[in-house]
Amino acid sequence: MTSSTPLRPGRRATAPPTVPAPPGTPFSWASGHRDELRAALAEHGAVLVRGLDLRDAGQVGAVAGGLGGVPAAEREAFAARTVHREGVYSSAAWPPQQPMCMHHELSYLQDCPGLLLIACLTAADAGGETGTADGSAVLAALPEDLVRRFETEGWLLTRTYDADIGATVEQSFGTGDPAAVDAYCRAHGITAEWGPDGSLRTRQRRAAVIRHPADGRRCWFNQIAFLSRWTLDPEVREYLTDVHGPDALPFDTRYGGGDPVDEETVRLLNEVYAEHTAPHSWRAGDLLILDNLRTAHSREPYQGARDMVVAMADPVRPSALAPTPR
Repeated sequence: MTSSTPLRPGRRATAPPTVPAPPGTPFSWASGHRDELRAALAEHGAVLVRGLDLRDAGQVGAVAGGLGGVPAAEREAFAARTVHREGVYSSAAWPPQQPMCMHHELSYLQDCPGLLLIACLTAADAGGETGTADGSAVLAALPEDLVRRFETEGWLLTRTYDADIGATVEQSFGTGDPAAVDAYCRAHGITAEWGPDGSLRTRQRRAAVIRHPADGRRCWFNQIAFLSRWTLDPEVREYLTDVHGPDALPFDTRYGGGDPVDEETVRLLNEVYAEHTAPHSWRAGDLLILDNLRTAHSREPYQGARDMVVAMADPVRPSALAPTPR
């Protein structure tokens, strides 16, 4: 559904360190090495664990538990997922021939996961690499006036839920009852408007830059480029605009004050991400642990079967971490 710059090793990116682990003991190994893993994550923002030979979602959840992670619930999904257990999900249902651009997982939520685990149960026949990029390095490379505006205004996510594309209302909110959805939206800073055909449009303003709670570093933290109309494949964008109108796309992003983000700005954001991307090719059993507040990730197109499991933990409220605009 989206288009992006092909993933390549960034000129300023460093691959996460690889930590070897014995197979078959995910919980005991993770709990026994919790301090070491957490320290490596604090230093590098991402850690690759190789050797646990993870084979199912339960083992992935066990690693998250061994790390002491508090499960984080997914809400407001933009693509369907399978729920394996509390805090453990399939990867988002996204067309395999289309990339997923750089983003921080669920950064549009009022409370989002601070810790993200991505496990490969079955590697793709070809492609499917995951890229990582340091949000503090990306922020430092962006134009100061652009950063200042997003720091001041935040970013605005607009969504239209219907039956044609993306997650349904029920998949995103766990219910199709309009009263329950309205109550959720009121409690989470979302403006909701129902159409006569049962479609739902929402708007939510979120912080675009945060200070990391561990060390105070400023990080670019959002999904402005990923959930933008300008990142959609042009043919898909044209079709959706013709069918639904320019203001009823499944998702789009704006400056926090409501002004559109133009195509050139979105292209710039994706180019800066590309310059700071470290790519990772998967082996079955691999586990990538991410500091979701600091490290963005992406996914390249792939061929063949690919089975990934995601665990989310340590909920954080980004609005509480937004720095005072400079």
